[in-house]
Amino acid sequence: MVITRTSFIFTKVPAHPLINGRKPGAILAKKGDLTDRSSKTRRQPGFALRVSNPLLTRAAIAVFGLGFIDAGYSGDWSRIGAISKEGEDLLKIAAFVVVPLCIFAILSVSKDSES
Repeated sequence: MVITRTSFIFTKVPAHPLINGRKPGAILAKKGDLTDRSSKTRRQPGFALRVSNPLLTRAAIAVFGLGFIDAGYSGDWSRIGAISKEGEDLLKIAAFVVVPLCIFAILSVSKDSES
């Protein structure tokens, strides 16, 4: 088999095809000054998620109260052996005290942040 340098496919493709009878011009873009610190278009690196401390505090208190409800009433924790059946009954009773205290703490944290 002989390998030849010609083929039946187009061998001469112009480097710049004509668009509307003209060659397309070069597109120039101005590079921004990277040393300019006052530029508002400069992006901060990474993803900045800002959450206030009162919001984090309220979320932690809510998770604590929901943990008492889950441990006391779901039955899953005693079934897998994490707590005893007596401990689960104690958590049911404690939930009647802890959950209202958590609600009060959540409301008092939100009042403190407003003033």
